[in-house]
Amino acid sequence: MPSKDCSGANMTEMIHRGLRRFYKTAQAGCTEDGLFTILLDGKPVRTPAKRALAVPTLALAEAVAAEWAAQGEKILPATMPLTRLANTALDRPTGQKEEVVAELVRYAGSDHLCYWAQSPDDLVERHKTHWQPILDWATTYLDASFAVIQGIVPQPQPHAALKAVQKALEAMDVFRLTAVHSLAGAFQSVLLALAVDAGRLDPDQAFTLSQIDETYQIEQWGEDEEAAERRDAIHEDVRDSAEFLRLSRSPGLG
Repeated sequence: MPSKDCSGANMTEMIHRGLRRFYKTAQAGCTEDGLFTILLDGKPVRTPAKRALAVPTLALAEAVAAEWAAQGEKILPATMPLTRLANTALDRPTGQKEEVVAELVRYAGSDHLCYWAQSPDDLVERHKTHWQPILDWATTYLDASFAVIQGIVPQPQPHAALKAVQKALEAMDVFRLTAVHSLAGAFQSVLLALAVDAGRLDPDQAFTLSQIDETYQIEQWGEDEEAAERRDAIHEDVRDSAEFLRLSRSPGLG
């Protein structure tokens, strides 16, 4: 049986078709420019866009390599979240970082944490008790305040608040930004994603805060199996994204 090339388009085809595992060993390696790569039988892995799968820390490279090493007879992309996030970060076209930042800034304009219930009183109290401390933290962290809106009718956020979010996001490298983008989508909140990035919340705490409305509804009416599976899947995505964020940081950067 001919050997498989583990680079470029061939790698993409193998992953999407779920072909059989074609390598024996998976391990981290290093590049001449100080990055870290993943080697399958000594050959570097490439992303779907044929870029070298090179990441900023040895810890992340080892974790990605572990995903490859853990594959059985077939390569199952769903079991490789760190590989997926690394590919996403590396394959963004030049200049797309600005688009991702702009998307997140727009998302912050309707941030979930800023839309509080008008009733019932016990749900309003939950929003105040659990969300207000994060909004207060964000005011200090960003040096700008977000407005609280009671009800579901969209209202604009202060320009200064959105500019502050933009500045924070623009300071991130592509790996960090990719993780924050993923977290913001899972939480429906850029502010919760920034709180995880800054270490104000751990991923489980942030997920719980993002689910206050859903948890309240479950308490009132119960939860069906499909909804429970969706929540579990989102929670797992949150943990994967937070782990990618943690591993992609250089030592000493938190």
